[in-house]
Amino acid sequence: MHSRDRLEQAFVLHRRNYANTSLLIEVFSGPSGRFAAIAKGAKRGRSPTAVLLQPFTPLWLSSSGRGEVRTLARVEAAGAALTLPGKAVYCGFYLNELLMRLLGRHDPHEDLFAFYHAALARLALGTDLEAPLRQFELRLLQDTGYALDLEREWDTGRPVVAGRRYRYEPERGMRAATSPEEGLTVSGEALLALAAGEALSGTAAREARGLMRAALAPYLGPRPLRSRELFQQSGGALKAPPVSE
Repeated sequence: MHSRDRLEQAFVLHRRNYANTSLLIEVFSGPSGRFAAIAKGAKRGRSPTAVLLQPFTPLWLSSSGRGEVRTLARVEAAGAALTLPGKAVYCGFYLNELLMRLLGRHDPHEDLFAFYHAALARLALGTDLEAPLRQFELRLLQDTGYALDLEREWDTGRPVVAGRRYRYEPERGMRAATSPEEGLTVSGEALLALAAGEALSGTAAREARGLMRAALAPYLGPRPLRSRELFQQSGGALKAPPVSE
């Protein structure tokens, strides 16, 4: 089957204006991974395509072309758009930005795509934002070859235990902290809860957030994340950031 006739489940990660009537979109699908495509004429009149090509909307789409930038051939809704309430919308854009930064182009990620869809659905509930974010960060590191072992010390192989503190060493993992200890340390309880996918709150949530930020830093590059900046600039205002730049 020709690529322009093969529909793939996908999400739009980012979109911006292109020429006078078109959009340049960054797409994430399971079979094709992340790729760029031009949606020709998507801004002409009241194009239904422009309405569909929004972040957090499940899509069926096909594209043509073998170059770095494809041409969108067909797009259909694959379900209702996921509405991320309040602060959850910033979390959704954060996930999109992580995928944009860490995924190479045209590298299939079927399982990660399903995990991303599930993470958005959890964020749409608006009840627990920490757990889906931390679990997605861990899964993204794993699927891109940078898995972080939270249950064993990297230098000795001993299991992490509750009641002890551990120091994170970039691109290596956790080791038992000595006292006094410099650098980022995390409790064994927080590490084990994070590894098990359990809900996090209070000190454990703050420690897990700091740990994952440090673990992702070497792979994100020097540019600040736009999703974090937007949230900080909003002062916590519960409104969605723009989907186009």
